[in-house]
Amino acid sequence: MSEFDLVVRNGSVFIDGRLERVHVGVKDGRIAALAETPLEGATVLDASGKLVLPGGIDVHCHIAQMTSTGATTADDFYSATVGAAFGGTTLVMPFAAQHRGDSLRASVSAYRERAAGRAVVDYAFHMIVTDPSEQVLKEELPALAAEGFTSVKLYMTYDALRLDDRAMLETLLHARRLGVLPMIHAESHDMIGWLTERLLALGYRKPKYLAHARPALAEREATHRAISMAELLDIPIFVVHVSSAAAAEQIAIAQRQGLPILAETCPQYLLLTESDLDRPAKEAVKYCCSPPPRDASNQAALWDGLRDGLFSCFSSDHSVFHLDGPHGKWQAGDDPPFNKIPYGLPGLETRLPLLFSEGVTKGRISLERFVELTSTGPARVFGLDGRKGKIALGADADLALWDPQAEATLSTATLHDGTGYTVYEGTNVRGMPVTTVSRGVIVCHEGTLRACAGHGTLVPCERIGSVGRRPAPAPWLA
Repeated sequence: MSEFDLVVRNGSVFIDGRLERVHVGVKDGRIAALAETPLEGATVLDASGKLVLPGGIDVHCHIAQMTSTGATTADDFYSATVGAAFGGTTLVMPFAAQHRGDSLRASVSAYRERAAGRAVVDYAFHMIVTDPSEQVLKEELPALAAEGFTSVKLYMTYDALRLDDRAMLETLLHARRLGVLPMIHAESHDMIGWLTERLLALGYRKPKYLAHARPALAEREATHRAISMAELLDIPIFVVHVSSAAAAEQIAIAQRQGLPILAETCPQYLLLTESDLDRPAKEAVKYCCSPPPRDASNQAALWDGLRDGLFSCFSSDHSVFHLDGPHGKWQAGDDPPFNKIPYGLPGLETRLPLLFSEGVTKGRISLERFVELTSTGPARVFGLDGRKGKIALGADADLALWDPQAEATLSTATLHDGTGYTVYEGTNVRGMPVTTVSRGVIVCHEGTLRACAGHGTLVPCERIGSVGRRPAPAPWLA
């Protein structure tokens, strides 16, 4: 009998910030050996010429989620995680969304049922709180945090989702007490609402006017306000899908002051621009997301943030709707107004290849920053450190074997998530994952799916602990 269940030989293995020429031995789903001498295993993967990296963690994706309008995103946990695996991702973190009037506990339980037995890679959940009642904050949230649901998303916009500032503060206070990390969708609700009404009243309704209804200024204002609330309560926050230089500047100022403000950005804000919204309407709707894409100068600022450490995670914000059907992108007809288009686009499978190709291959970021942004950082921020996000003895054997020279053209015909389109159609990339391993099981290898639905399991997260700046909080914050 072989000592190891799986051995990965002859690769350049990323360990503690550098590449090492070692062989990886896996036993019972965990990394059991990192050896300079060859190992024997029941299954052997030859990684010659490959980079052996920690599997990616996507901390922001919407899977099988009912939106505030009653629509449900297009993919289920099987199709979404198959796409994730082929893109080198071994853990996804979607959202269990509470809707107004619903129990948070019931929302999480229903979402667990949606995922059970379907995923091919592991998953953890964030919660979305839209109705922070006394029962939610004092009973349900503490119990769920104790069970490993330790992050909560709060919206500053959308009528059915948003919290006003007082509700935000109260929810942040309880999150602080519980060691729960708030994730903030920061856009100015009233600014967007006023602009939308003005634009539509004056006849500016095409998809391209989404960029004018949700300007960078609205993102900057809300980001500043969210940071101010976090500073008041001495709590870390995680600002999601930063799209603009203006919002990134607010985060940079806060970080220089020592505030624990964390943030992510996404591929669409590096590779798309608002000109992509200025297409024939049936094509333009594919590119409508919130916040919308900006311009080249904003892209440059976000690349700086990825390189310099402003961002701790790089996520997809995968939120995909079919094109046709009652909840599709074309639901409002061939010439829809910008405010009647479901916002969101696919990105689970393309996230890592795009960042590797545009970032590492083109010299914008180092391989070390790539791993930090896509694996190590997400694991550390969201309470998975030690088990996920790194190649180390005792950690889960979540691995992605990358061929840094492999070239591919992204296309709906060759992607695996089944959503029917990609906004990166025809994009050439260099550097691709060729094998993905989840807890020692080969999920996909050289274009072939190996794992079955149900291999992926729910992973509980640790609480964030105390990271405030003051040695003792003010008594009214205790």
